[in-house]
Amino acid sequence: MPSIRDVAKEAGVGVGTVSRALSGKGYVAPETKKKILEIAKKLDYNPNEIAKNLASKRTGIIGIVVPDIENPFWGKFLKYTEIELYNNGFKALICNTIGVSNREQDFIDLMKRKVIDGLIVAAHSLNNEAYQGLKRPVISFERDMGPNIPQVCSNHKQGGRLAAEKLLKAGCKQVIQLGGTYNGFTPADERHYEFKRVMEAAGASVTTIGMTWDMVSYEHYRRTMENYMELFSKVDGIFTADIGAYFCLAFAKKKGIRVPEDLKIIGFDGLEITRMSDPQITTIVQDIPAMARICVECMRDMLNGQKVESKYMVDVKVQEGGTV
Repeated sequence: MPSIRDVAKEAGVGVGTVSRALSGKGYVAPETKKKILEIAKKLDYNPNEIAKNLASKRTGIIGIVVPDIENPFWGKFLKYTEIELYNNGFKALICNTIGVSNREQDFIDLMKRKVIDGLIVAAHSLNNEAYQGLKRPVISFERDMGPNIPQVCSNHKQGGRLAAEKLLKAGCKQVIQLGGTYNGFTPADERHYEFKRVMEAAGASVTTIGMTWDMVSYEHYRRTMENYMELFSKVDGIFTADIGAYFCLAFAKKKGIRVPEDLKIIGFDGLEITRMSDPQITTIVQDIPAMARICVECMRDMLNGQKVESKYMVDVKVQEGGTV
C-alpha cells in the first residue's frame, strides 16, 4: 500500500507539500499540485482517514435524531439531509428514537465522547436542558430548543393561513383540525393557532383535536382517525397532516361521505402519499430539501467557527388536489 512518502518521493517534493496539496490547506504552486494529484491517483494513494481526523480533531460524522423513520416525512428529511452531508464531506449516523429518551441521550453521550462532530435534532423525547452547555454544534429541526441553538423550520403560520383560506373559499363552516401539541416548543403548533384564528375570524367553527408530537406512525394516525370517524358526518372540513388526511379520505369513503362534495380535506407536509389516493389530496407542501440543506449548511458553518442565525424559516405552498 503506497504511503504519502512514496508520493512525495516520486513528485520530488517534501511530505508537507504533498499534505497541503491533498488537503487543500496551505499554498502549493498550481503545476506542483497538479503533478502531486496525478501521482497520487497513479499510485492509488488514499490519505489515512483516521489520521486526518485526529489531526483536525473531527470524525466527519454528524448525528441525525428523528422520532420515527416509518413516517415518510422523516424518511424524506433523512434522505435529503444525508445527501447534503455527503456533499459537504460528512457521513451520517441516524438515531430513530421512537419516543425512547435514552436513545436520544445515547447520541448526546456520543457527541460528548467526540465520536460525532455535531447533532441535528428533530425528536422530543428529552427536555431542552439536555442540550444546554454542549461544546459541539447542535441544530434544532422543527423544535425550539432555546436561543443558543439554531432552529430550522417551516413557516407554519403561513401554512395554517393557506389551509384556512382554502377551506373558507370552498365554503366550509364546521371544521376539525387534528394535530398540535401546544407544549410551547413545537413550531408546528403555529399552524394550528393560525388556522383556528383565520377560520373563526371568518365565522367558522373549529374543533381542535391534539395529537402527541412524537407519535407519528401509520398505525397511530389510523387509530386516531378511526376514533373520531363519527364526527366526519357532522363537519364539512378537516385539516391534518398528510397521513391523517389519507386515512380521513379512506374512512369517509367507508362511511359513504362524498369528498369533496360533502367533506373537504386538506393535508400538511406535501408527501408522495397525497398523490397516491383517488382523489389526490390537496395539501400544504413543506420544502424538505431546502430545510435539510439549511441544517447542513448551519452545521458546517458552526464547525468552521462561523456565526449563524438563531432561526431559519422556510416558506410553504399549496399543492392542488381533488379533496377541496
